[in-house]
Amino acid sequence: MRKVLVIHGPNLNMLGKREVEVYGMTTLDEINESIKEEVKRYELEVEIFQSNHEGEIVDKIQSALGRFDCIIINPGALTHYSIAIRDALAAVKIPAIEVHLSNIHAREEFRHKSVIAPVAIGQIVGFGRHSYLLAIKAAAGILG
Repeated sequence: MRKVLVIHGPNLNMLGKREVEVYGMTTLDEINESIKEEVKRYELEVEIFQSNHEGEIVDKIQSALGRFDCIIINPGALTHYSIAIRDALAAVKIPAIEVHLSNIHAREEFRHKSVIAPVAIGQIVGFGRHSYLLAIKAAAGILG
């Protein structure tokens, strides 16, 4: 069975509590449950990981080599400056889909630039929890 790794970056564990006017009331646990339901539709296996630490995310990406067929990643604030995560994704050569709950291009100027986008096969932004579900559908299509 095809396997997808979902990575949630810093502060996503605070969903439902932080900046609800931007991110809504949906919690990370609720998003994870939606992801687990959605992968069943496409006969995919999923592992979900969250960390507030850049190095742990890099380690997780590197450990995905040979174990996962696709990575769905919401790097959070690390999107805008983590060359380490960008390089880890480039090194493993696993198709990666970048997701964001909010539309980063419609927010503060510093959020418009993603250093992850050039090594991702695509970016899905602005659809709240549905960004992840759309990424699952995209992953299934890519994996055939």
